[in-house]
Amino acid sequence: MVVSATVAMWRLAAVHWALLAVSALFLLMGALVLDDYGISTDEGTQRVIGEVAVDSLGAGERAWDRLGIAHLGVQNRYYGAAFEAPLVLVERALGLEDSRDVYLSRHALTHLFFLAGGVFSYVLVLRMFGSRLLALVALALFLLHPRLYAHSFFNTKDIPFAAMFMIALYLTHRAFRRETLGAFLLCGVGVGVLVNLRLLGLILFMAVLALRGLDLLLAGGAGERKRILLTGGAFALPVALTYYVALPGIWTDPIGGAMDAFQVAADQPNPASNLFRGEWLFSPDGAPLEYIPLWMGITTPPVVLLLAVIGAAALCWRGARRPRDIWRATPLRFNLLLLALVVVPVIAIFALQSNIYNGWRHVYFLYAPLALLAVVGFHWLQSCADRRWVRRGSCVLAVGGVAVTLVSMVRIHPLEDSYYNSFVDRTTPDYLVSQYQTGMWLQLYWPLVQEIVEDHPEQNLFINSWDLNALLPLLPESERRWVSRDWTILSTDSTGFHSDRPVSYRTYVSKIYNNTLAIFQGRQAGEPEVIVREALSGVPVIRDFFDIYLHDNMLVFTREACRRKDVYTGTRRDVFHVHVFPQDIAVLSGKQKNFSRAGLGSSMYHIVDGDGRCSWIVLLPDYPVHRFYARQNNGAETRWETWGGIAVTPPEVDEAVLAGEPLARGVFDIHRDGDALVYVREGCTEDEAEARFLFHIYPINPGDLPAESQPHGFENRDFGLWDHGAHIDGRCLAVVPLPAYPVDGVRTGQYDETGERWSAEFFLLRADAMWASLTGEPVASSVFDVYRGDGALVYVREGCAEEDAGADFFLHIVPVDVDDLPAARRQYGFDNRDFTFAPRGARMDGDCVAAIPLPDYPIASIRTGQYDETGELWSVEFTLPEGE
Repeated sequence: MVVSATVAMWRLAAVHWALLAVSALFLLMGALVLDDYGISTDEGTQRVIGEVAVDSLGAGERAWDRLGIAHLGVQNRYYGAAFEAPLVLVERALGLEDSRDVYLSRHALTHLFFLAGGVFSYVLVLRMFGSRLLALVALALFLLHPRLYAHSFFNTKDIPFAAMFMIALYLTHRAFRRETLGAFLLCGVGVGVLVNLRLLGLILFMAVLALRGLDLLLAGGAGERKRILLTGGAFALPVALTYYVALPGIWTDPIGGAMDAFQVAADQPNPASNLFRGEWLFSPDGAPLEYIPLWMGITTPPVVLLLAVIGAAALCWRGARRPRDIWRATPLRFNLLLLALVVVPVIAIFALQSNIYNGWRHVYFLYAPLALLAVVGFHWLQSCADRRWVRRGSCVLAVGGVAVTLVSMVRIHPLEDSYYNSFVDRTTPDYLVSQYQTGMWLQLYWPLVQEIVEDHPEQNLFINSWDLNALLPLLPESERRWVSRDWTILSTDSTGFHSDRPVSYRTYVSKIYNNTLAIFQGRQAGEPEVIVREALSGVPVIRDFFDIYLHDNMLVFTREACRRKDVYTGTRRDVFHVHVFPQDIAVLSGKQKNFSRAGLGSSMYHIVDGDGRCSWIVLLPDYPVHRFYARQNNGAETRWETWGGIAVTPPEVDEAVLAGEPLARGVFDIHRDGDALVYVREGCTEDEAEARFLFHIYPINPGDLPAESQPHGFENRDFGLWDHGAHIDGRCLAVVPLPAYPVDGVRTGQYDETGERWSAEFFLLRADAMWASLTGEPVASSVFDVYRGDGALVYVREGCAEEDAGADFFLHIVPVDVDDLPAARRQYGFDNRDFTFAPRGARMDGDCVAAIPLPDYPIASIRTGQYDETGELWSVEFTLPEGE
């Protein structure tokens, strides 16, 4: 028996030696880079899910209700423990206690499961096509996705689901191929684990049931229908049982708990913002249809995308030629299922406005069927028997694509989770970080944290972010004991550290593709007790629930007779937040929108003295700060909040400018002062000052716009009052510079989270200056004289009354060549540039003058005049000599 088993193993190894060699290579590579990746933001919570699930076993009927809600809250209790519980069991079986050992073991096991998904891709393709070459291509394509590879060490949420999706696809293919109760039973267990890991696994569950239903409709007799029903039941039952067993949160109420879990998944309560194509999207509002395809398109190796497109096209072509094979249990039907598993989830997520953020990590499972589609494409190219150059070219493409991907991974290691392919601009400095959310889940900080600790041996260090402190358990114990977890001193600069001793002047920078992802700089801070004592000798800038002092570029929060319930309400979500607003918003990085911030769990407070005073200190950033906002909330409600101003110098404005006629009147009056606009409001309220300003600039020449703004036709320079001004003594004043290029018009106003509050639109072509430069006779005369100025028409009326300027102007321009018109105007034969007087001109000393720029194409004739609700008031028509 032993000899037979040994011989069988040797035969298996001889046949699949390439699989064993590649697997061994990946195992070695994984062992070498295991310590190069940090801890994800969610990994601590994920570990607690596993711990609570294990502790609930044998602890009584209501164990999960006691442990789960206490340690996880309502939301996280519905995350399946099918992967987290085994990690905890291994951790306890090995007796691991040191945090570094615990997390390294988790990373190793997660990576092994990812490799297992790759092995199953090999086996599945081998069963599909009977080719070891294709199977090796599948293995390489699945494992060498840079983002998935990096996440396979620290992401115990999305990577196990992606690997299990590949395993479940293999079990599905096996079940339909064998058509036995045992095969469908095993498939049901696999899909049940998949659904437990993420409810998105229901996509495959419903697909299998749909295929069984289709087979039932096409069944040829009662015996075949009975077999299909039995195998369908053998599949569905273990799905439900496996999901239930691995989710302790529903043990006491399986039906109600499952419904609650579906509700939590549908209405994900974890809002997040996404930087996508230069704009911030708020996840509860859903994402545009192109969100997932574009993220996949710019972060997946091009060779996979190209082969997948070829595979999808080949499948559609074959389906059109043999439509009967689509409905029956044929290889074509399974391959088309792969295509559906890529397309349908994307459409469903868009239609349901599902909460998705952090790029496309929530749908990494889509890469499993996508990689298999790429293999289908490669197989189609290889099957071109009469075109040898196609077969050889496809081999070069596959090998070359894998090699290029591997080289890219080596070059950017260990930041593969920020990989972008050549389909996106990787050369323009900081283009990626300005357009897409890059460097998520703290991994870009881990190499910097290691360097900082190494450069400051045996020195107490404070990492200035509660998120970044999640990385510290992975440090060796000999280094970790020097990194303080005392939250007395915080910083609003999340990419920094401080110490009570001198720190290195070196700047620690994390870069990728000419994009700066993070900058770490050190600062020296004194002893907390000394800082607080010195601050208390001054006068607080805020007296509220906490007294807040400004002391040496620090904010000191203190509360006398502080009780535990003042800073801790017993929930994990109870936190303090401090938001700091700069005088110049340009100093903020792409990941910060309007302010920098500091936050801390409220259970981590510090009692400074024995009189019951609790205090903490916030280090302000190095750039000029004018204002801060602080609050304490417990997730459900805000316990207290306060605003504070820090001394700021208001912008200097010539009062003569404010005494003149504004360009626009509204909630704010807007004046022109040279190369800047001045916003002013007397009697300004706090609410009016806090709303953000929209500021859209329309150039005379669209080619002057920055490249990223040209598709929109205007440049967006939205700002806050505090970016360019101040709110002092009831007056709001801001001076906003205009761009260097010639500006035609401006649209501005204010908005908040509810939408637009007010807006105004005006033009900056200086009519008075053009009038002063006019010479010669007008080109047309009527109620207004019309002159030809420098690239513009100037309308003049002396002794102008209010009603003369109140009517709207029409301006119809007929070109020499109708093709010069915008496409929408060509059917009319002229360009309509109707306008109103107010934004285009001014009344000066009883006279009216307005100016409007002319297009740069040759003009044959112009018809202009005024109209109101009664009809046309006056009009003139004239031609320009020689089509000027």
